Amino acid sequence: MTTGWSIYVIVLVLLNIAGLWALLAWTARRRPGDPKPDDTSHVWDGDITEYNKPLPRWWIIGFYLTMVYAVGYLIWYPGLGNFKGISGWTSAGEHDADKVRQDAILAETFRPYDGQPISALAGDPRALELGRAIFANTCATCHGSSAQGAVGYPNLTDDIWHWGGSEERILESVLDGRQGVMPEWGTVLTGMGGENAVLSVATYTRSLAGEVPANDYFAAQGKGLYEGVCVACHGIDGTGNQDLGAPDLTDDYAMYGNSVESIMETINKGRHGVMPAHRDLLGETRSRLVASYVWSLSRAEGDQAQSADAQ
Repeated sequence: MTTGWSIYVIVLVLLNIAGLWALLAWTARRRPGDPKPDDTSHVWDGDITEYNKPLPRWWIIGFYLTMVYAVGYLIWYPGLGNFKGISGWTSAGEHDADKVRQDAILAETFRPYDGQPISALAGDPRALELGRAIFANTCATCHGSSAQGAVGYPNLTDDIWHWGGSEERILESVLDGRQGVMPEWGTVLTGMGGENAVLSVATYTRSLAGEVPANDYFAAQGKGLYEGVCVACHGIDGTGNQDLGAPDLTDDYAMYGNSVESIMETINKGRHGVMPAHRDLLGETRSRLVASYVWSLSRAEGDQAQSADAQ
C-alpha cells in the first residue's frame, strides 16, 4: 500500500470513529424545549402512546467503551494503513506459529512409523488408513480417488510400473518425483521411411502387445524403423526400461491410449509426464505411509503378509 493510500485509510477510519462519537453525544443530550419522555402527543387508539425515552446511561457508556476499544485495537493490531501496530502481530506470523503447533501434532502422530519398511506399514491397518488419507488429500487429484488414474496419469492398482513397483522404487517416486520424456520422432521417422513411417511404427508397437498380427503389412514395415530408433529406450523386445521410465510395449496398457491414433500422436508430438516430488511437502514418514498404501493396491493380502514377515 502506498503512503498516500495509507494516509487515506487512516483518516477515513478515524473520521468514522470520531463521527460516531459525536453523533452519540449529540443525540443522547436533551435540549431546552424538548417534550418530556412521556409527553410526545403521539397517541393511537386512545391509549397507545409513543414515548421518547433516552437510552439508559449504562448503554450509552457501553457505546463509548466500544469506540475506545476500537481505537485501542487499531493501535495494538495493524489496522491503520501501513501502521504495523505496537504488538508486531501479523497474519503470516500467526500462520507460521499455528503451522509449528500443527506440525508438532502431526509429528507425534506419525512418529511410530518413522523408518518402517513399506511392506511392514502395508500390513498395519492403522498405517494403511493414514496412507489412504494422505493419498486422498495429495495424490487423488491426478490418480483419482480409486487410484486407477486417467489419460496421462498411471493406474496404480495394476501390476504395471513404468518406474518400477518395488518398495524402494515407489518410495523414490513419491519422495523425489519422476519426469518421463518421450521425444518427438515424427519428423525423424518420416525422413527415414516416408509418409507412412509413423503409422508403421505405431502398428508394430501394437503387434508387440498382440493387438495386431505380426505379419500385418504396416507392422512388418515398422519393425525396421522401430529397431533403428525406439530400441534405445524400449528395448529390442519392447519390454521397456524402468530406469528411464520407458513403458513396456508388450502389455495391454498404454497410459495415453493404445489406439493407433493415440500412439501416432505420441510418436509425432512426444510426451512429457511429470510426477512432482513430495519430499518437502510430506516429509519422509508420510511419504512412506502413502507409498505403503500405493504398494498395497496391486498386491493381494497374502502377498503383503508374506513380504512383511520376511522383513
